[in-house]
Amino acid sequence: MSLFYEDQRIGDTKALGAHTFTREGIIAFAVLYDPQPFHLSEEGGKASIYGSLIASGWHTASICMRLMIDGRDRARAARAALGEVLPQLGVSPGFRDMRWPAPVRAGDTIAYSSRVETVRETKRPQWGLVTARNIGVNQHGAEVFAFTSIVLWERRAG
Repeated sequence: MSLFYEDQRIGDTKALGAHTFTREGIIAFAVLYDPQPFHLSEEGGKASIYGSLIASGWHTASICMRLMIDGRDRARAARAALGEVLPQLGVSPGFRDMRWPAPVRAGDTIAYSSRVETVRETKRPQWGLVTARNIGVNQHGAEVFAFTSIVLWERRAG
Protein backbone atom coordinates (compact mmCIF):
# COMPACT_ATOMS: atom_id res chain seq x y z
CA MET A 1 0.00 0.00 0.00
CA SER A 2 1.44 3.35 -0.97
CA LEU A 3 1.00 6.13 1.49
CA PHE A 4 1.54 9.24 -0.66
CA TYR A 5 -0.64 10.79 -3.33
CA GLU A 6 2.01 10.40 -6.07
CA ASP A 7 1.93 6.62 -5.68
CA GLN A 8 -1.79 6.27 -6.36
CA ARG A 9 -2.59 4.72 -9.75
CA ILE A 10 -5.97 4.49 -11.41
CA GLY A 11 -7.06 0.87 -11.34
CA ASP A 12 -4.98 -0.12 -8.32
CA THR A 13 -7.10 -2.50 -6.28
CA LYS A 14 -6.52 -3.75 -2.77
CA ALA A 15 -8.34 -6.31 -0.68
CA LEU A 16 -9.48 -4.78 2.60
CA GLY A 17 -10.46 -8.02 4.33
CA ALA A 18 -13.58 -10.03 5.00
CA HIS A 19 -16.18 -10.27 7.74
CA THR A 20 -18.77 -12.91 8.56
CA PHE A 21 -22.04 -11.45 9.81
CA THR A 22 -23.62 -13.37 12.68
CA ARG A 23 -27.19 -13.29 13.93
CA GLU A 24 -26.00 -11.91 17.26
CA GLY A 25 -23.85 -9.23 15.64
CA ILE A 26 -26.64 -8.15 13.30
CA ILE A 27 -29.10 -7.77 16.16
CA ALA A 28 -26.60 -6.06 18.50
CA PHE A 29 -25.77 -3.43 15.85
CA ALA A 30 -29.47 -2.91 15.08
CA VAL A 31 -30.41 -2.44 18.74
CA LEU A 32 -27.86 0.37 19.04
CA TYR A 33 -28.02 2.07 15.65
CA ASP A 34 -30.78 0.88 13.28
CA PRO A 35 -33.70 -0.64 15.20
CA GLN A 36 -35.90 -1.62 12.29
CA PRO A 37 -37.85 -4.88 12.65
CA PHE A 38 -36.03 -6.76 9.86
CA HIS A 39 -32.69 -6.08 11.61
CA LEU A 40 -33.89 -6.93 15.12
CA SER A 41 -35.34 -10.46 14.82
CA GLU A 42 -36.06 -13.37 12.55
CA GLU A 43 -39.77 -12.70 13.01
CA GLY A 44 -39.37 -9.09 11.90
CA GLY A 45 -37.33 -10.24 8.94
CA LYS A 46 -39.88 -12.87 7.91
CA ALA A 47 -42.64 -10.25 7.96
CA SER A 48 -40.63 -7.97 5.65
CA ILE A 49 -39.95 -8.04 1.92
CA TYR A 50 -36.59 -9.68 2.74
CA GLY A 51 -38.12 -12.82 4.25
CA SER A 52 -35.44 -13.13 6.95
CA LEU A 53 -33.26 -11.23 9.38
CA ILE A 54 -30.82 -8.99 7.50
CA ALA A 55 -27.93 -6.75 8.50
CA SER A 56 -28.33 -3.00 8.50
CA GLY A 57 -26.68 -1.34 5.53
CA TRP A 58 -24.96 0.91 8.06
CA HIS A 59 -23.53 -2.23 9.67
CA THR A 60 -22.01 -3.32 6.35
CA ALA A 61 -20.64 0.21 5.88
CA SER A 62 -19.17 0.28 9.40
CA ILE A 63 -17.37 -3.01 8.86
CA CYS A 64 -15.93 -1.68 5.60
CA MET A 65 -14.65 1.43 7.36
CA ARG A 66 -13.11 -0.64 10.15
CA LEU A 67 -11.27 -2.83 7.65
CA MET A 68 -10.03 0.26 5.77
CA ILE A 69 -8.65 1.86 8.91
CA ASP A 70 -7.09 -1.36 10.19
CA GLY A 71 -5.34 -1.88 6.83
CA ARG A 72 -4.11 1.71 6.77
CA ASP A 73 -2.78 1.42 10.31
CA ARG A 74 -0.95 -1.85 9.52
CA ALA A 75 0.65 -0.28 6.43
CA ARG A 76 1.73 2.78 8.38
CA ALA A 77 3.23 0.64 11.16
CA ALA A 78 5.14 -1.46 8.62
CA ARG A 79 6.54 1.65 6.94
CA ALA A 80 7.42 3.23 10.28
CA ALA A 81 9.27 0.06 11.31
CA LEU A 82 11.44 0.47 8.18
CA GLY A 83 12.19 4.05 9.19
CA GLU A 84 10.25 5.56 6.29
CA VAL A 85 8.73 9.02 6.43
CA LEU A 86 4.98 8.82 6.96
CA PRO A 87 2.58 11.32 5.42
CA GLN A 88 0.00 13.18 7.45
CA LEU A 89 -3.36 11.48 7.37
CA GLY A 90 -5.79 13.18 5.03
CA VAL A 91 -9.44 13.85 5.60
CA SER A 92 -12.45 12.96 3.54
CA PRO A 93 -14.60 15.77 2.21
CA GLY A 94 -17.37 13.23 1.60
CA PHE A 95 -18.54 10.22 -0.34
CA ARG A 96 -21.13 9.44 -2.98
CA ASP A 97 -23.19 6.66 -4.51
CA MET A 98 -23.56 4.50 -1.40
CA ARG A 99 -25.82 1.56 -2.09
CA TRP A 100 -26.87 -1.82 -0.81
CA PRO A 101 -27.96 -3.81 -3.88
CA ALA A 102 -28.56 -7.09 -2.02
CA PRO A 103 -29.26 -7.98 1.61
CA VAL A 104 -26.65 -9.39 3.97
CA ARG A 105 -27.95 -12.31 6.00
CA ALA A 106 -26.62 -14.09 9.07
CA GLY A 107 -23.78 -16.39 7.99
CA ASP A 108 -22.81 -14.31 4.95
CA THR A 109 -19.11 -13.53 4.59
CA ILE A 110 -18.49 -10.22 2.85
CA ALA A 111 -15.12 -9.55 1.20
CA TYR A 112 -14.36 -5.85 0.86
CA SER A 113 -12.04 -4.20 -1.65
CA SER A 114 -11.10 -0.73 -2.89
CA ARG A 115 -10.17 0.37 -6.43
CA VAL A 116 -8.65 3.78 -7.27
CA GLU A 117 -10.85 5.55 -9.83
CA THR A 118 -9.40 9.06 -10.11
CA VAL A 119 -6.48 11.12 -8.87
CA ARG A 120 -6.30 14.88 -9.19
CA GLU A 121 -4.42 17.82 -7.84
CA THR A 122 -6.10 20.34 -5.58
CA LYS A 123 -5.73 24.04 -4.82
CA ARG A 124 -3.70 22.97 -1.79
CA PRO A 125 -0.24 22.07 -3.15
CA GLN A 126 0.50 19.67 -0.28
CA TRP A 127 -2.62 17.54 -0.97
CA GLY A 128 -4.05 15.51 -3.83
CA LEU A 129 -7.56 14.11 -4.10
CA VAL A 130 -8.16 10.39 -4.68
CA THR A 131 -11.53 8.78 -5.37
CA ALA A 132 -11.96 5.05 -4.95
CA ARG A 133 -14.82 2.63 -5.51
CA ASN A 134 -15.26 0.44 -2.47
CA ILE A 135 -17.33 -2.71 -2.64
CA GLY A 136 -18.41 -5.68 -0.56
CA VAL A 137 -19.13 -9.02 -2.24
CA ASN A 138 -20.72 -12.02 -0.55
CA GLN A 139 -19.54 -15.63 -0.71
CA HIS A 140 -21.72 -16.17 -3.82
CA GLY A 141 -20.07 -13.31 -5.74
CA ALA A 142 -22.99 -10.91 -5.37
CA GLU A 143 -22.21 -7.26 -4.66
CA VAL A 144 -24.00 -6.30 -1.44
CA PHE A 145 -22.42 -2.92 -0.66
CA ALA A 146 -20.68 -0.14 -2.57
CA PHE A 147 -19.72 3.50 -2.31
CA THR A 148 -17.24 5.96 -3.79
CA SER A 149 -14.86 7.53 -1.29
CA ILE A 150 -13.15 10.88 -1.72
CA VAL A 151 -9.98 11.38 0.33
CA LEU A 152 -7.20 13.94 0.51
CA TRP A 153 -3.73 12.33 0.35
CA GLU A 154 -0.56 14.17 1.32
CA ARG A 155 1.95 14.81 -1.47
CA ARG A 156 5.64 14.22 -1.07
CA ALA A 157 7.61 17.34 -0.17
CA GLY A 158 9.74 18.88 -2.88
